[in-house]
Amino acid sequence: MRVAVRVVGVVQGVGFRPFVHQLAVRLGLSGFVGNDVHGVFAEVEGTPSAVDRFVGALRAEAPPLAVVDAVRVREIPAAGGAGFRIVGSPHGGGGADTLVSADSATCADCLRELADPTDRRFRYPFVNCTNCGPRFTIVRGVPYDRPLTTMAAFAMCAECKQEYEDPADRRFHAQPVCCPACGPALRFEPGGGEPIPAAAEALRDGAIVAVKGLGGYHLAAGARHEEAARRLRQRKHREDKPFAVMVADLAQARELAEVDDPAERALTGRRRPIVLLPKKADLAAAVAPGNRRIGLMLPYTPLHHLLLERTGPIVLTSANVSDEPIVYRDEDLGRLDGIADAFLVHDRPIHVRTDDSVVRVFRNREQLQRRSRGYAPEPVTLHTPAKQHLLGCGAELKNTFCLAKGRHAFVSHHIGDLENYETLKAFTEGIEHFKHLFAVDPVLVAHDLHPEYLSTKYALEQDVDLLGVQHHHAHIAACLADNGEDGPVLGVAFDGTGFGPDGTVWGGEFLLADLASYERLTHLRPVAMPGGVMAIRQPWRMAASYLDELGRPAREDIVKLKRSGLNSPLTSSAGRLFDAAAALLGVRERITYEGQAAIELEQLADPAERSAYRARIDDVVHGEDLIAALLDDDGPKAARAARFHNGVADAIARTCDRFRDRSTTVALSGGVFQNVLLLDRAVELLEQTGFRVLTHRNVPTNDGGISFGQVAVASRTTR
Repeated sequence: MRVAVRVVGVVQGVGFRPFVHQLAVRLGLSGFVGNDVHGVFAEVEGTPSAVDRFVGALRAEAPPLAVVDAVRVREIPAAGGAGFRIVGSPHGGGGADTLVSADSATCADCLRELADPTDRRFRYPFVNCTNCGPRFTIVRGVPYDRPLTTMAAFAMCAECKQEYEDPADRRFHAQPVCCPACGPALRFEPGGGEPIPAAAEALRDGAIVAVKGLGGYHLAAGARHEEAARRLRQRKHREDKPFAVMVADLAQARELAEVDDPAERALTGRRRPIVLLPKKADLAAAVAPGNRRIGLMLPYTPLHHLLLERTGPIVLTSANVSDEPIVYRDEDLGRLDGIADAFLVHDRPIHVRTDDSVVRVFRNREQLQRRSRGYAPEPVTLHTPAKQHLLGCGAELKNTFCLAKGRHAFVSHHIGDLENYETLKAFTEGIEHFKHLFAVDPVLVAHDLHPEYLSTKYALEQDVDLLGVQHHHAHIAACLADNGEDGPVLGVAFDGTGFGPDGTVWGGEFLLADLASYERLTHLRPVAMPGGVMAIRQPWRMAASYLDELGRPAREDIVKLKRSGLNSPLTSSAGRLFDAAAALLGVRERITYEGQAAIELEQLADPAERSAYRARIDDVVHGEDLIAALLDDDGPKAARAARFHNGVADAIARTCDRFRDRSTTVALSGGVFQNVLLLDRAVELLEQTGFRVLTHRNVPTNDGGISFGQVAVASRTTR
């Protein structure tokens, strides 16, 4: 019996062909296996029982990094012959529909080699195998073969080639295989010397070192070195936003933060994101000033392991000037002049810049706040397949884009805030790369309604059909599609800013929504934003606006500006409500990064406090009642902050209860729900009230999920 087999999914760059080879040899089958632009193809011949076992094992015994979406089998005439081989990859053959694996942290086998003085890869900072190492960041095209990666310039030595061609070896057809004799090399500048020891010494002495990683350069500094951390903050023009910290191992992580089982799984998994955790011990004050949480990550490349064993915890933050994308090309290192004192560089090119991913733990599972390295470009499933090739351009802040065909939605790596040329260039280059990599040629482009978003302007320049998707509908659609549901649901979309069709700024919305449409049921009562964008940067302005709404004394100039209506747009934003509360509690009157006031308000809140302020609900939700209760409460600030959070959660649950006849499922989305205290309280109250609650799983609840929501709407409205 002979069958032709097609395997689709994340099956290239993950050791799938060597796995198939070893499986076929074990079962006594003849034939061949190869990669092409569609995935993995194979023909096997043998007894019917052996062929059946082979087909079943393709899913059940797949390599650790593989994701098998489908196995298609058809019987073909027997051809005879003996032996099983891996064949070369044909090029061409129509549009690609294979998938590309995300970069993966160094596996245990490679770490053992790294630490073994008798191994030829002892202390080699680029050790990898079929189960780990660079993938997405080095891929230039498909099929995933060495000539189409940035390893093409490194010719394998005889020993590496022997491993590569040996079916019994862990590096059998591992495309980035290399060793000290034939692979990438490190150098330290200025001064030269042994790169790792020199970089470690510089860090211990207080230098800021630019370190080339998987998806770009990081700026490193000793996390216990106060002067170095302070200097890094000054040079990056990053006043308050916390730095991420890399620690050598789990034991060191537990010294610095509270690490429960879900957090441990996130820290030690192959994706290795930054995990936001409650802080136990302080590092340098400049690392996370005034912050009760710390973002920790473990080493995910051999280089990081070697460096961290010689240093204590190190700050590891994106190498960029404030608001610019991460530096990833060696020729752009001049952008770090005046920031980095030294450079730990290697000569393997990075093809795609990719920031570190960020997660928090919510109810024993990861809540993505930034989906990038380790996750992208692995697709998110569309349970409603796209009938056309689609592009979602995303929002302005925390931008991602999303290309889709069939059931696959390719949500990009984190692009950032589209506020300058460099980031816009990263956005447009990223779209072109994904189009090439996944053979997607969009015939419909979905975009935000805000006419001034650079992502919207890009969409309007495309010579294809266009679909405008309201910002908060995209949030709820993203949550629906993330959970494999169509709706309708009661969608609670709470964020900072979204363009409303009525010309006001939305952000505290209660929608009846499915993937195709939405109805605005109610919202937070709108208040003015005195000074427009300045009211986002200066939360005290929102405090003054709410004080005036309540008839309480407020700054006269702001009251006059507000009442004049000049540059004082109305907003229903939940983000601005949190800003006002933060300012009135003395938490933050001015911000230096997006969402800072609300983040610090959450940290102030006492999680043990269960009482809640209460807001009136009629045709709108009166958020100003929560502000009035906050002002009239003379209790401790931590208790008042918690009562405010609990009051917002109570208002969400009671408002949804008013519309129970429309749906008994609630979807929560928008950047405000990055606040885990609010999210936990809202889910608890909604479930107690009998609602089924949907929260995000595979894409961020913030604007990083907007592009996915746009594609989900487009996939349904174009059926």
